[in-house]
Amino acid sequence: MKKNEKTNVMRLLDSKKIKYNSFFFDQTKAVSGVEAAAILNKNPEQVFKALVTVGKSGRHYVFVIPVAKELDLKKAAEAAGEKHIEMIKEKELLPLTGYVHGGCSPIGMKKLFKTTIDTSCENLNTIIFSAGKIGCQVELSLQELEKAVPFQTADLAI
Repeated sequence: MKKNEKTNVMRLLDSKKIKYNSFFFDQTKAVSGVEAAAILNKNPEQVFKALVTVGKSGRHYVFVIPVAKELDLKKAAEAAGEKHIEMIKEKELLPLTGYVHGGCSPIGMKKLFKTTIDTSCENLNTIIFSAGKIGCQVELSLQELEKAVPFQTADLAI
């Protein structure tokens, strides 16, 4: 991906006049979010990943957590108001969200799902996450992010 190429996430942010920074890197050099953070020379606690889940009710939820952490499914279920929650299967991700594994962004999914971000974001000026393509990240403040996608915060990560 070229540095001047825009993703749908960036176009959506631009259309809403939301301020952000974008980062591009060679995706063959980073297979995990932690490796992406290292390539970008960013603290992995500031770099987040978007995970898509399904609750017992059949509703889908998006959870955004630091790349070095894992989603606590019990905490996620509690935050979503579900009895049980599980990760969706990888093959369901693209048809459901429009994104591939490793390039999933909380912004610009095919449908707007209830989104919850780990409370660790509250201590940061900005967070970084996928711009909708592998090898491309965006950085923005929570105030700016809220203009693009409504979200709540909860303790989610282990």
